[in-house]
Amino acid sequence: MSQGVRTIASLEPRGHLGRSVASIASTIGLVSSVRVGLCQLNPVVGDIEGNTARALEAIRVMEASGADLAVFPELFLTGYPPEDLLLKPSFITAGTQALHSVASASSSCAIVIGFVDQGQDLYNAAAICAGGKVHGIWRKELLPNYGVFDERRWFAPGAGDTPLFLVGGVATGISICEDAWSPHGPMSRQAAGGAELLVSLNASPYRRGVLDVRSRMLATRAEDASCPLVYVNLVGGQDELVFDGASMVFDANGDLLARAAQFEEEIVFCDVPVRAVYRKRILDPRGRSSMPRVPPMAVQMVTEARIFPEGEVHPTASAPNRALRLDPVAEVDAALVLGTRDYVTKNGFRDVVVGLSGGIDSALVAAIAVDALGPERVHAVAMPSRFSSQGSLDDAEALAANLGIDIQVLPIEQPHAAYLELLAPAFGNRPSDLAEENIQARVRGTLLMALSNKLGWLVLTTGNKSEMAVGYATLYGDMAGGFAVIKDVPKTLVYELCEHRNRVAGAAVIPRAILDKAPSAELRSDQRDIDSLPPYDVLDPILEGYVEDDLSLEELVEQGFDPVIVGQVAQLVDRSEYKRRQAPPGVRVTSRAFGKDRRMPLTNAFRPARPS
Repeated sequence: MSQGVRTIASLEPRGHLGRSVASIASTIGLVSSVRVGLCQLNPVVGDIEGNTARALEAIRVMEASGADLAVFPELFLTGYPPEDLLLKPSFITAGTQALHSVASASSSCAIVIGFVDQGQDLYNAAAICAGGKVHGIWRKELLPNYGVFDERRWFAPGAGDTPLFLVGGVATGISICEDAWSPHGPMSRQAAGGAELLVSLNASPYRRGVLDVRSRMLATRAEDASCPLVYVNLVGGQDELVFDGASMVFDANGDLLARAAQFEEEIVFCDVPVRAVYRKRILDPRGRSSMPRVPPMAVQMVTEARIFPEGEVHPTASAPNRALRLDPVAEVDAALVLGTRDYVTKNGFRDVVVGLSGGIDSALVAAIAVDALGPERVHAVAMPSRFSSQGSLDDAEALAANLGIDIQVLPIEQPHAAYLELLAPAFGNRPSDLAEENIQARVRGTLLMALSNKLGWLVLTTGNKSEMAVGYATLYGDMAGGFAVIKDVPKTLVYELCEHRNRVAGAAVIPRAILDKAPSAELRSDQRDIDSLPPYDVLDPILEGYVEDDLSLEELVEQGFDPVIVGQVAQLVDRSEYKRRQAPPGVRVTSRAFGKDRRMPLTNAFRPARPS
């Protein structure tokens, strides 16, 4: 496999041990287990040739390890989400040709892989291949059209009439992502129709807490179906989305058998017990009344059964892998690192540049960039003005030294003064205000973009979600850049992430002075964020309720927040939509991010009722 892809459970190759079967009846209750390979890999949207090569490489590993079934993520051959690439006929044709390449490479191991199927319409589909050909196709039935998803824009829903597939003598049902989230979806029908194994292909993006939600749902599906469930998820960054992997296998009781790592490419093997499915359904009649009444499904033969004597299972060199869970803050940190790395590398950049102010936001962005790319590919620029403290410059230089990155100091006093002199006739005798302050931010943005143009460095912006929500950012100033690493990270979480990084390092990599100082943009004398905004431990919960949960102002007041502050915050959020629309993309980590998630009209006369 490619460098960086881990293979879990080094398994001894084995040969065919069974006999030919043509129906579910000839092997029901006899096959003890099926060896499944979970191919948790990181494709690139649009790189059909590269994605196919990665699939073929993984298939070679599957065949050598004696796997019965290899499962790849949703739309693996095209990458997910391909969006309006799907409107290009040549793109669809290239994906179909890629599927033929995968099918031709298949042998004794059955392959389930996501691709775009073209019939009377386009379908988000999964093909099952073995012995050099495609044996069947499942078309996704339930198309999500909420949050970051727009699948009904491009795909038609499948009709749900695909048969079960006999893989290694085990009747296997295939479904795709959203199909699993409904308790009355395809999985329940497949189980009622005779499935002994359920397989789910996924491109399920990360958000805080989603792994717990997924795990509960999948365990429930497996237990309700009295059937093992194999869940394979995409991993990697794609624009604003990060896919966290954490592929899982559950047994017929809903207990976790195996789990791949979060945010890492990995191939995991698991010998999934299936003999117990038959016995569980016989001994436990509760499922008979809860299952939908459907006739037995047609069964398409794919690969031969491998039947072992009672008590014997496929030889395995190690127990199923159960990767350790990351704690909630480490999880967000890993998402930011992966999202940054993939955005930079998949878009052909080598180096990045960060404007270091000596504040906590730019410190965190620089630290994430170093973890994502290595210190030699991260460059820092300090741009002090007449209002910058010596302490901030010292802190920026100390941080750069701790991270092992180079730093240039480009004072902006001269261009700032030139702007003020040039604008003086136009400004007249009007008092100094935000206009003069924001010139400093725009000078800095110009310098960073000049370095980007000259040296090919991608500019990483440093604004957090709290600032983006209320418009506490300067258009064409600190918002100028190519990628907004912490765009969806509230300020209070910024502090937690910095403390986490120092705790893991066992040292103050992010200097204590940066963590302890009062937040300030330093655009005027003695400026503090609290002069313009509520304290962040008050602001962030209000923003979470108003932006992520769509609570009314009255509901926020009922939760104990000051009505005046609630009204002011809501007004700032509503007035700043035009700024957010012009912001660069950034990693999504919350349940509702600005961008794909939350889409408000720019011209908008609606204003929520002010709390009394």
